[in-house]
Amino acid sequence: MTIKIVLDNKAIDTLDLSATKNQISPLLQAIANYEQQLQFAIDYQRADSDPRELSEIPAIRLWFVRLDTIYPWLPFLLDWKAGELARYTAMLVPHQFNRSEGIMYNPEALEIFVMNKIFVLSDWLQQQGIAERSRLKSMAQLFGYELDDAFFDMI
Repeated sequence: MTIKIVLDNKAIDTLDLSATKNQISPLLQAIANYEQQLQFAIDYQRADSDPRELSEIPAIRLWFVRLDTIYPWLPFLLDWKAGELARYTAMLVPHQFNRSEGIMYNPEALEIFVMNKIFVLSDWLQQQGIAERSRLKSMAQLFGYELDDAFFDMI
């Protein structure tokens, strides 16, 4: 069951998270049932001559930064297969677009972001009683990182 949250100019420009909170709050009772089920539909109107990708628009990025402070464990819910994790990351990590290779994250910023999410999600998943090691390894692999079991033994 995919959960879709629609964002428009008003919500983004006013940093309004109410629609997101209204959608996520009911999920908290059985959060494990909603793993990788969340998508964002961003309907942000701009001039036809504006060539920027959504993740290059400061207002949208700021909205996602605000969201990440409220739900730092949100990557658990994002639909990775639909590209939501990559888009979410692009909202929070400096990057450039390359015609042939697609999105190119700043390597140091990406490493900090991934490790931050690994630590946040590790603790949060343990609190939820959800096995975390394979999930976190999979997430790290999406960004080109291999995490050894010894790393998880330390945390």
